[in-house]
Amino acid sequence: MSFFSVFLGFSLLVSLSAAEPEPLPRSATPFLSPTTVQNYQKMVQNFRIFIYKPIKTLNFPTPAESLFYNSLQNSPFMTQNAEEADLFFVPLSPDFSPRSLARFIGSLRKEHPYWDRTLGADHFYLSCPGIRVVSDRNIVELKKNSVQVSCFPTRNIDEFVPHKDLTLPPLSNPPEAPHAPPNKTTAFLGYVRHGGVNSSNLVNGLVNDPEFLIESEPSDMSTYAERLAGSKFCLFEYGNGDASWIGHALRFGCVPVVIADAPVNDLPFMDVLRWQEMAVFVRSRGVEELKHVLRMTWRERYEHMRGLGVVASKHFVWNESPWPFDSFNTVMYQLWLRRHTIRYRRVE
Repeated sequence: MSFFSVFLGFSLLVSLSAAEPEPLPRSATPFLSPTTVQNYQKMVQNFRIFIYKPIKTLNFPTPAESLFYNSLQNSPFMTQNAEEADLFFVPLSPDFSPRSLARFIGSLRKEHPYWDRTLGADHFYLSCPGIRVVSDRNIVELKKNSVQVSCFPTRNIDEFVPHKDLTLPPLSNPPEAPHAPPNKTTAFLGYVRHGGVNSSNLVNGLVNDPEFLIESEPSDMSTYAERLAGSKFCLFEYGNGDASWIGHALRFGCVPVVIADAPVNDLPFMDVLRWQEMAVFVRSRGVEELKHVLRMTWRERYEHMRGLGVVASKHFVWNESPWPFDSFNTVMYQLWLRRHTIRYRRVE
C-alpha cells in the first residue's frame, strides 16, 4: 500500500459522519490508542469549555499562543453556561506579577464555586514560559493541579510537569511541495539546521561530512522542501536551535532525529502520537555512533517510521479556521483526555 493510500484512508476516517468508521490497523496509524478517532468524534460532540472573564485584554507574546486563544474563543467548544463545562480556561495575562496572579486566582475562588471543587484540577491556562511556584496557596494549586499549555520546545523545562501539562506545536509557514524530490537512497543521510555557535560537538563534527547537509537557515526556500524530501533523517538538537520545522520534516518523509542527553517529555501530542515509532532519539555521544544508529534504522524500520510521520504531519498544521485533527483540535483532544478529575466535596 502506498503512503498516499494510507493518508487518504486516514482522511476519510476523521470525517465526522454519523456512521462508525472502520479502524485502520494499528501499524498504519500514528495513534497510541486504537480508539482515538472514535473518541475524537465524541469530543467534538460533547466537550464544553467555560472561559473566565479576563481582567484585561490578553496580548500573548507568541503567534501560536494568540492563534490558540483566538481559535478557542471562536470554537464550538465554548459555553456560556459554566454548569455544563468539562474544563475551565483561566485567562492569564503574560505580564502578571506573582502578586497579581495570586489575586486573580483568589478572585476566581471567591466569585465562582468551580475552583474549590477540584482545587483547580479541571482548569487550564496558557503560558509559554510556564508558572514558577511560590508559597502563595493560589499559585501552588494552579501550578500543581491545573493543566499548563506551553509552547514546544519548553524553554524552562523545570516549569513543565509531564503527563499533566502539554505543549502547542510550533507555528511555521509550510513550504510548498517539491516538484521532483530526490531519491532518498542516493540523497543525504541527514539534514541539520544547527544552532550556530551554540551547536553541540556532535553537530559540529558533521559539518564536513558529505552524508549530511547542514545549514543554520534554509539557504534557498524554493528548494527547501526538496532538501527535506531528499534527506532520510532530519536532526534536531533539543533545546539548542530551531525546532519549528519538525512538522515540515514529518510532512516530507524526513524522519526526525532528536538529539538529547535527557528524556524529552514535552513533544507535542505525546499522549496521542506514537513518537517512539515516528522519531529516533539519540544522545550526543559521537558521530560514528550516530551514523551507526541511523543506518540500522534505515535498514530495519525506516519506511514504517516515515509512513507514520507523513500521516501524523496533519496534526502540525495550524489553520485560521480549524479543521478536524489539525493543531488546534488535537490540542483540544489532549485536553479532552484530561477532563476526568477528582471532584473534592466542598466543606460547608
